[in-house]
Amino acid sequence: MSMSMSSHMGSMASSIVAFVLVLLLPKYLANNNIGSSVLNSDVDLLEFPLNLEFLETEFFLYGALGYGLDRVAPHLTKGGPPPVGATKANLDNITADIITQFGFQEVGHLRAIQHTVKGFPRPLLNLSSSVFAGVIKDAFGREITPPFDPYRNSLNFLIASYLVPYVGLTGYVGTNPNLNKPTSRSLLAGLLGVESGQDAVIRALLYERKEMTVEPYNITVAEFTERISELRNRLGRTDVTDEGLVVPIDLGAEGKVSGNVLSANQDSLSYGRTPAEILRIVYGNGNERVPGGFFPKGANGRIARSYLVSR
Repeated sequence: MSMSMSSHMGSMASSIVAFVLVLLLPKYLANNNIGSSVLNSDVDLLEFPLNLEFLETEFFLYGALGYGLDRVAPHLTKGGPPPVGATKANLDNITADIITQFGFQEVGHLRAIQHTVKGFPRPLLNLSSSVFAGVIKDAFGREITPPFDPYRNSLNFLIASYLVPYVGLTGYVGTNPNLNKPTSRSLLAGLLGVESGQDAVIRALLYERKEMTVEPYNITVAEFTERISELRNRLGRTDVTDEGLVVPIDLGAEGKVSGNVLSANQDSLSYGRTPAEILRIVYGNGNERVPGGFFPKGANGRIARSYLVSR
């Protein structure tokens, strides 16, 4: 065989090997979890919601079952401190059933996020009745007596739950346009779907009772939701991104109804919030740089901690 023919065959063999590698390498990388399907720019945005997911998980689990993640799925806490003040609520059977489902759904959310990105330890959460009482006091601009206790009965717990999933829902809506990879968007879509469902169930249960008086305050359920939504708008320092169960007709769907079982804009699309706006609300003070409220030591993750570092 001539030298030139041998060289030519060697070149062809190298080309074939390279072609096969090009075909097989992506599958090998995927099967062996080498590399990442989530861009670095997406990681922080996907990790930030863990703060709200931890809050929802613990509130729902404790409210329905009397215990939380440390018993249900301790590995998902990543060593973070247990929540303060959470306790079992005095719930009727149907409410306990629904809230139990919500709690375990949130466990799945934590697992799904941590499977996609590294995540961080559970932040310190304050779920004491006094924190909820403080929110209601701020919402009404005055003391109400006795102080609001979310764990007192089913109606109180549903009103307190009105505080929780909707904030996370608006965060997911606000995050969506900023994600780059299909894997990131797929995860967010799945999370948003269930968060929206939880919020819809809570609002529907409250809407059914909108004219009911919340004892012993002589204040209707509808007014509670209106005041809470107004407070979140003020704390977030935004225009209307939050609405109660009853609104002026011009703010209702197509300007035709005052009933507002779902909160949405003039095109009946969900409102969105930025991480800073969310922190202002859950810290309870309108300042993303000052921890408080449900997060006495601040939320975790690079986005939340960046505000504290730059304070």
